[in-house]
Amino acid sequence: MKFSQIKYERPDYESFGKQMNEFAEKLREAKTFEEAYAIHEEATKLYNHLASMLTVCHIRHDIDTTDEFYEKEQDYNDENAPTIEEPHHNYAKAFYESKFRKEFEEKVGPVAYKNLELAIDYFKPEMVPLMQEENALVTKYEKLIAQAKIDWEGETLNLSLMTKYTTDPDRETRKKAFAKTTGFFMDNRAELDEIYDKLVKCRTAQAKILGYDTYLELGYARMNRNDYGPKEVKAFREEVKAKLVPLATKLHEERRKRIGVDHLYYYDTISFKNGNPTPKGDPDEILAQGKKMYEELSPETGEFFNFMLDNERFDVLGRKTKRAGGYMTSIPDDDNTPFVFANFNKTVGDVDVITHECGHAFQGYITRKDCNEYRDITMETAEIHSMSMEFFTEKWMDKFFGDRAEDYKKYHLEDAVCFIPYGCMVDEFQHIVYENPDMTPEERRKAWVELEKVYRPHMDYGDNECYLTGGLWQRQSHIYSMPFYYIDYCLAQMVSLQYKAWMEEDFAAAWNSYLEFCKQGARDFYSRSLPKVGLSVPFEKGCLDKTVSAIEKKLNF
Repeated sequence: MKFSQIKYERPDYESFGKQMNEFAEKLREAKTFEEAYAIHEEATKLYNHLASMLTVCHIRHDIDTTDEFYEKEQDYNDENAPTIEEPHHNYAKAFYESKFRKEFEEKVGPVAYKNLELAIDYFKPEMVPLMQEENALVTKYEKLIAQAKIDWEGETLNLSLMTKYTTDPDRETRKKAFAKTTGFFMDNRAELDEIYDKLVKCRTAQAKILGYDTYLELGYARMNRNDYGPKEVKAFREEVKAKLVPLATKLHEERRKRIGVDHLYYYDTISFKNGNPTPKGDPDEILAQGKKMYEELSPETGEFFNFMLDNERFDVLGRKTKRAGGYMTSIPDDDNTPFVFANFNKTVGDVDVITHECGHAFQGYITRKDCNEYRDITMETAEIHSMSMEFFTEKWMDKFFGDRAEDYKKYHLEDAVCFIPYGCMVDEFQHIVYENPDMTPEERRKAWVELEKVYRPHMDYGDNECYLTGGLWQRQSHIYSMPFYYIDYCLAQMVSLQYKAWMEEDFAAAWNSYLEFCKQGARDFYSRSLPKVGLSVPFEKGCLDKTVSAIEKKLNF
């Protein structure tokens, strides 16, 4: 079904809650497994319909944040969606405690039951008002960022559209563009501080209802961290400090020499004297080249991409009232089919949408017939699908960048390496904040400045007041909307770099492994899924050594 044909209906939360409680009671009273499974399928269908309506509303609100109808619907859903947590929790508990657990586990796997355990243990009904407040605060942040109005050469642009100028080949243009964008954050610093302060305190209050002093454990549970915790994440961050920060510093110096400046500043965002490679053509042409690429990569990817085009599953054109950023999501009622949201802005990021977001979407497409439980992958797994697809599609980059395809590949590899320290910095910052929820906004900014010295010692912010005083993190939406998500990108990037090394030795074998990994879904836990397809777990001792060595060899270091 085309996306425009999907009908939105305002969810009836009261009816949903009543029906879920009825399903929970029926499940407890079921006499046979067949009867219990039929009840579970009906409950899943009900849940999927609600999830579909929430998703459609969210997408259409993001497409135009000034659309009054979907603005009101989004506010309605933000306020009312948390009210279903209690009946949903009641049903999850009935499912978890079912006398047919052994048979259910054979159907849906052990991961589903661990996730249920997390969901049951980390919710109490009295948290609902705080969850409603949290939703409203996140939407407030997203709306503030989406509706940024920046005066640029007589035009009014948003933050996404300004990226073209913050990566311009001309140094003075970049510096001026950064002054404009960071000026927006300085002008709105007080409101951004207030939103985040309220979010930290709101999330901490929810954790205290559960008996915890900080949000850390609840935050990890909400991310479905079902087979590792803060200890493993901290060990990974320490390895990154020791092994990848020095490499990123070397790459920083190499880039300085390549672009021919005496010193690199924060606004020197280009990797080549003539600027970063930019894709040729308008959005329609980029999508057309994506079609050719995926048809050549494999039969499965060709079928997937043509479905996306034929069914209006891309909204990628940057517009002034569109939410910033990009994502992939899916619509359960429509056969779990994917949707990709993005903001094309005539930069290298446009191609990243066709590779990264389509990596997510491809995995969602080929597992769309699986049960909900097998499709409920954790984020560090989901990001492997997307980040690895970026490397698997490099053979076709001439379709997008012409004679600058090799420049793109170099830029892409260097960017992947340098991202990991930044991502770990975002993660450690959040640990500091939530372990110390009473920090003032000024103390949070100071903590960010100190982390910059550890993870990005080469970064010089010149005279930019916003960045010098620790304000960069406020443009990282995940910190506001999805606590503790960002480390998932780092873990996934390390695995994607393993695939990068593997495909250069044997592309077919690496692709077959990737395809199998995508199909696994949530059939097993993260740390057991990777070895099954020939990959190392980033927490394993020596994993970074091998990967860093392969990268240094590739970069001739």
